[in-house]
Amino acid sequence: MPGSPVDLVIAGTRYRVVSSASREELQRLAALVDEKLGGLVPPDKPVTPQAMLLAAMAFAHEAERARAAAAATTERAKTVLQGLLGRVDATLGGVDLVLRKLESPDDSAGGDALELTVDPGS
Repeated sequence: MPGSPVDLVIAGTRYRVVSSASREELQRLAALVDEKLGGLVPPDKPVTPQAMLLAAMAFAHEAERARAAAAATTERAKTVLQGLLGRVDATLGGVDLVLRKLESPDDSAGGDALELTVDPGS
């Protein structure tokens, strides 16, 4: 849903845009573009379409790197969680074994003895 027109100034040029984004957000983004261009074009030189393209490509590169970092973080989190779930499953399996042994005490007379110990590392 388009909003009201918003005037933005980037590298000294006024642009009128219409967007569903808020005026504040558009101004914040325009300031980021202006800052990026300031790092690419000396203050005494005009901003060319090529400079705008370079700024857009720099932002695209940053977005690509951020997506890759987010994907790597997600994969690391999945690996850690899978390890934790494996440990929980193993612990619950041990508890289940203890409960079964406790529920049928007759089996322990002729079979394996139930040995319970506390792991000081836990």
